[in-house]
Amino acid sequence: MNRYEALLVLNTQGKDDTVKEVVDRLESEFEKEGAKIEQVQKMDKRQFSYAAGELDTGHYVNFVFNADPHLIAKLRAKFKLDPEVYRQHFQRLKPKSEKTPKKVAAEQ
Repeated sequence: MNRYEALLVLNTQGKDDTVKEVVDRLESEFEKEGAKIEQVQKMDKRQFSYAAGELDTGHYVNFVFNADPHLIAKLRAKFKLDPEVYRQHFQRLKPKSEKTPKKVAAEQ
């Protein structure tokens, strides 16, 4: 299992009060497919720097989870059909236990 981050932009136009229900539903979708959620970060509604479609704002939600690599394609396909998910971006993260070694200055 690998560690991933999914940034989802939600289309909540006209229904700002239902954001929590949408996030809870998406979280259950991740778990239903076999992903283990590590963290859910709700980042509020933000204005887009440019409007690429019919929306100019969206609610950003960041999910950090562990899953098998084949699951990412399945989640992308599922969220592509979801009318409340406007944009999605998945990125593989380094394992949590792996830390980058600090460079030690050579003593002279």
